[in-house]
Amino acid sequence: MKIGIDMTWLKPKKSGGVESFIRNVLDSFLELPDDNEYILFTAKDNTETLKKYEEDSRVKIVECNTKANDVKKHLIWQNLCQYRILKKNHIRFCFFPVYEMPLYKSKKIKCVTTICDIQAIHYPEYFSKLENVWFRMGWKAVLRNANRVVTISDFSKKDLETHFKHKKNIQRIYIPILLNDEKKCDFKTLSKQYGIKKDAYYYTVCSLHKHKNLMTLIHTIKEIKDKKIDIPNTLVVSGVGGPQKKELEKFIQTEGLEKNIILTSFVSNEERNALIKNSNVFLFPSLFEGFGMPPIEAMMLGARVLTTKCTSLKEVTQDKCSYVKNPTSTKEWISKIKKIQEVKRKKYTFPAYNKKEIARQYLDLFEEVINEK
Repeated sequence: MKIGIDMTWLKPKKSGGVESFIRNVLDSFLELPDDNEYILFTAKDNTETLKKYEEDSRVKIVECNTKANDVKKHLIWQNLCQYRILKKNHIRFCFFPVYEMPLYKSKKIKCVTTICDIQAIHYPEYFSKLENVWFRMGWKAVLRNANRVVTISDFSKKDLETHFKHKKNIQRIYIPILLNDEKKCDFKTLSKQYGIKKDAYYYTVCSLHKHKNLMTLIHTIKEIKDKKIDIPNTLVVSGVGGPQKKELEKFIQTEGLEKNIILTSFVSNEERNALIKNSNVFLFPSLFEGFGMPPIEAMMLGARVLTTKCTSLKEVTQDKCSYVKNPTSTKEWISKIKKIQEVKRKKYTFPAYNKKEIARQYLDLFEEVINEK
């Protein structure tokens, strides 16, 4: 197969989980013993970060006259020029790893794209009016024009089908999870840095966004402390930054929780893994996730995990960890934390998220679409 892959949207180190996802998928494609031809369409400001893929003879890079970081100009280029460039390079099939693709349909080029979730429909307050309009317009166009739209969980598939009626071209393919735990971090350094002891703190990776539900955990820790409940009363939090961090620090100081709520600076993957493995429980209080990787990664590392049953979380954790029914109830969090103390630590495996399995599902889908009449 000759497969075009649009990478013109990629902002290196700024595209978050989507960047990790597509790089993992690309790596997985190239680990499979096939004779496919992969044409990566890049932008002027990201080509260099993708050059390594040309070490494989099956990969060719075509740099386009656009810049990923210039969003407005990129959108204009995309709708005026992208299909023309694909045709010039004899592309009859293109994979768009994000739903950002031309707003009109090409009769000569078949397309597969991805919509991870539709968060803006559930939490429109996170975005400007213009962004909300753009998201809805973009999602509708993609569902109308793409041959297939991939989403990352059964929850997200149902969510899309609920909000965009009569769409039969949506398919679920999970995201690959690559847990690199070969490079270790000495926990003694972290213990000294944050004033914590092994098995005497809880850990979470969380922001202050409403759907992340972090404040419920903060109030849970306060209640454990104030009522002198005989379980750890320390929570280490990674992921809160900028104005949010200052806001939370002020609340912590007002409530006298300076020794109980510890906000880390940026942590490396090695540091994060060490904090997970040495925690009493990994807590993940989220109310909305299209997928939700952190609790799965924590389970793979052997931590005890307590999360919610909201949206995709019970599905993707495969009912293997502990859950709260009411994610905003501090009493239930405390009750479940007490109960989980009896749970033995165990490392879980998740074959469904194996990168080669995910890559094969994508390639099977591409072949199916290419062969459709």
